[in-house]
This record gives sequence, structure tokens and C-alpha cells, in this order.
Amino acid sequence: MDKNLIQRTVSGIAYVAIIIFCTTPFGAQLINSISPDLIQQQYLYYALILLLLAVGSWECVKIMKFGKGYEKWVVFPLIGFIFYIFSKRYFHHDFFFDFRLSEILALALILIAVITLFKYPNELYFDSGKLIFTVIYAALPFCFALGLPKYSTFENTFTLEVLFLFVLIWSSDTFAYLVGKFFGKHKMAPKISPKKTWEGYIGGVVLTLVLSFFIEKYNHDLRGNWMVVGFLVAAFAPLGDLVESQLKRNFGVKDSGNIIPGHGGVLDRLDSFIICAPVVYLYFILEKFI
Repeated sequence: MDKNLIQRTVSGIAYVAIIIFCTTPFGAQLINSISPDLIQQQYLYYALILLLLAVGSWECVKIMKFGKGYEKWVVFPLIGFIFYIFSKRYFHHDFFFDFRLSEILALALILIAVITLFKYPNELYFDSGKLIFTVIYAALPFCFALGLPKYSTFENTFTLEVLFLFVLIWSSDTFAYLVGKFFGKHKMAPKISPKKTWEGYIGGVVLTLVLSFFIEKYNHDLRGNWMVVGFLVAAFAPLGDLVESQLKRNFGVKDSGNIIPGHGGVLDRLDSFIICAPVVYLYFILEKFI
């Protein structure tokens, strides 16, 4: 068997295992079976998001090749401060009971960053532009991801929104690839991602909606309607891949990193999550008021 295939398989299995371990009650249950009452699941999830944010931010800084100005040294303290604000909300359960205009504005910044990347890339060749883009693209999505699951310290519960979000992203990517491989003829963005086709995109949407139907049917404790979530994921996941591909293309980089052997870096693996997490979070907060 090809050595690279073995490496990709092993690291892929480890990656999926870590996601399951940190986004489901299984992680805390396993640890507490060894040492009772040692940890609660929300801390494992928080540690996962913190790790992804830290590595993803570092990768983004490397991709964008900051100069010798002060911006390179400001980016991490600024990201740390923003994550601290979101962390306070996370541990006080404030995500689940409050609607804030600042959230909508912050989510709008992600859209503005994406438009800037595609339409006004010259703005990102200055360190000030790189600083703003890194904070918005590599930090804010992970901050909003803290607000996706609900948990109860007293009842020792942790809901599975994030796990199923990953499942839908993986299924969307897989379905789109398979449909595109066998039936794809019309390219979506040949200069950015030559393998993506409109046939694959449509196939990914349809088949992800089928999977979402079963998630909704058998998991009644999840927030929102997961047919809607499935459509949002299938619609926006390819955009996440295109955004990261365009970012690397603009700065002449092949992979964001090598933390996951055979798969690249955190931004390579979580490009769809970076876009889908804020979109799904926006749906969750709007759904309460519809």
C-alpha cells in the first residue's frame, strides 16, 4: 500500500476521532470512567476550539506573509482579547439567551472579508489589511462556533450540533466530489478550484438534504430545523473551500500548514467549517425570533 495513503488514512482517522471526542459527551465519559468527575464536556469542546483558533490564526499569518511592522505582533493579542470576550459568554451560557446587534455586525464583517478577498485583493497586500482579515477570517468563525452547542453543567448534558455540522460538511464534500467526478461537466470556478463542478454542487446539496432529514428525524434535542441547516451547509461549504483556495492563490501558497499529515493544515481541513459555523449560528439566533 502507498505510504502516503497510509499516512492520510491514519491522520484522517485521528482527526475524526478528536472531533468526536471533543464534540460529544463520549469524551468526558471516557475520561471520567478512568478518573471520576475529572472534567465536563464543555471544557473539551472549548479546548478544541481554542486549539483550532490558535493554529488557524498562525497559519493565516504565515500565508499572508506579514512584513516587519507592528501588525504582526498585534494580531495575536487582538485575537486573544476577542476570544476572551466570547469565552465569557460561553461559560455564562449567554449565547443561548441573548440577541445582540453586535453579533450581526461581526457576522457581516466575515462577508465583507470574503468580498474583499475576491474583489479587492490589493487591500490585503498591506499589513493593516492582513491584520484585519486574519482577525475576521481566522478568529471570528471559531468564536461564533462556541455558541453552536448547548450544555447544562447541572444536568451534565452537551448537545450534538457541532458533531452533526461536521458530519454534514464531510458528507457535502464527499457527495459533491463523487457526483462531480462521474457527472460533472460545468466548472464552478476553474481558475480557483478546477475540480469543482455545478453538477457536483447540486448533487452535494440534494444528498446532504437527504442526510439532514434523518438527522432531524432522530435527534429532536438539536437547535433549529436540520433540513434548513443541511441546506445552508451544502450551499456554503463549497464557498469555504473557494475562499481558502483564493487566499492561498493570492499569496502563492500550496498548503496552509502540515499539522495533519497528508491533509495539510487547520485552514485546509476546516475551510468549510470557517464559513458554515457563522452561517449556522446566524440561523440559530434568527430562528428564535421567526
